[in-house]
Amino acid sequence: MTATTETKPVSFKDYSSDQEVRWCPGCGDYAILNAIQKTLAEAGAARENTVFISGIGCSSRFPYYMDTYGFHTIHGRAPAFATGLKLANPELDVWVITGDGDGLSIGGNHLLHLLRRNVDVNLVLFNNEIYGLTKGQYSPTSKVGKVSPSTPMGSVDPPILPAAFALGANARFVARAVDTQGKTQLIPVMHRASAHRGTSLVEVFQNCWVYNDKVFANFTDKSVAADRQVFVEHGRPLVFGKDQDKGIRLRSGTVQPEVVNLNDDGVSIDDVLVHDETDRVLAGMLAAMVPPDFPVAVGVLLCEPAEISFHEAVHAQVDRAKEMKGPADLDALFRQGYTWEI
Repeated sequence: MTATTETKPVSFKDYSSDQEVRWCPGCGDYAILNAIQKTLAEAGAARENTVFISGIGCSSRFPYYMDTYGFHTIHGRAPAFATGLKLANPELDVWVITGDGDGLSIGGNHLLHLLRRNVDVNLVLFNNEIYGLTKGQYSPTSKVGKVSPSTPMGSVDPPILPAAFALGANARFVARAVDTQGKTQLIPVMHRASAHRGTSLVEVFQNCWVYNDKVFANFTDKSVAADRQVFVEHGRPLVFGKDQDKGIRLRSGTVQPEVVNLNDDGVSIDDVLVHDETDRVLAGMLAAMVPPDFPVAVGVLLCEPAEISFHEAVHAQVDRAKEMKGPADLDALFRQGYTWEI
């Protein structure tokens, strides 16, 4: 006799833990938490096979609020923990939660190697261009001139563009979204990231109203968002604007992008670049576009799946070593070579 089990429908509330969410009221982290919980619910993800790993920072409280497995680790080292976990148990669905400080300052080296190795994990980088947990110091993504407790006369550091950093580290999936645009951007992008084989990086533009309020208002405020953002979709022209009357094309005779008005004489939709998410050069161009000259590109900038991910390559190598050398003997390994007795 074969017994069947009825699958119970799940909602985003099923992924919420019993812990009190302790972010500042109005923080963009709430929207990201809600979006990821809805993504997991829509995908029917098994909670017992899902793990969230974080470092240190406001965003790193995340594992406490998920009714899944989770690790709150040490500053900047979440990628190392995630790599080890994925190698030990490849069947797990591993998510890394980090911030612009945790991931790109003390954790920059670890993040770089996670991306280049193409470990099969989903990494969500909360970018608010500030250190929130430690009370408002400037971060690696803060703009030049940012006044903070650690830069009282303004930052002189050129900021990191997380998407460009990821592309430079040979990441194979790079995407962006805005915290408050859950249905139109964040949830669809999270679904794409979750389905990707290998490391997926999603940068979320997230507001910290206490220490860096409205830092992204120049392209996220409702009054300007349509004209300051271009949502990129594979195979579709790079068109934006409230009336969908603006586009991005290459300037004549160059490889430089420019914004054009589709209502101008001599300009048509055929002149506009069509997004190809497998084109790394185009992804780099999109990542580098910043206001006020260009709209901010959001959506999946690059999706370039590899034939094999890191944990698969490592386990394949271990299997070959076993075939070549036979079963390992740890005791014999310890006793070989030059030894002595006390």
